[in-house]
Amino acid sequence: MNSLRNKVQLIGNLGNDPEMVILENGNKLAKFSIATNETYKNSDGEKVTDTQWHNVVAWGKTAEIVENYLVKGKEVAIEGKLTSLSYETKEGEKRYITEIKCNELLMLGK
Repeated sequence: MNSLRNKVQLIGNLGNDPEMVILENGNKLAKFSIATNETYKNSDGEKVTDTQWHNVVAWGKTAEIVENYLVKGKEVAIEGKLTSLSYETKEGEKRYITEIKCNELLMLGK
C-alpha cells in the first residue's frame, strides 16, 4: 500500500515547449506544463470542457528524454509525486507552487 502514497498519474498535452535548466553540477532539469481535459454536460444539456493545467518537473535521464522528444502539443502520460514549494518575492509576498515530480514518462500519439 505504500506505493500508492502521493502518486499522480496524468495523460495530457504539453502547453509549451519544455524549459531546460542545466545546473552547475551538470544535472539537467526539464520544466513543462500539461493540460488535462474533462468533458461533461451541464444542467442545460450543453457540452462543457474543463481544462486543468499541471506543472511538471523532470530530472536526469527523464529530463534528457523530455529535451530530445517533447514539444508543444505532444500527448504524454506521466507518473510521479505531488510536491509543494513556497518562496518569498522581493516585495515580501509569500508564493506557493504545486508541481509534479515526474518519475516515469510515456510518449503517446504520433
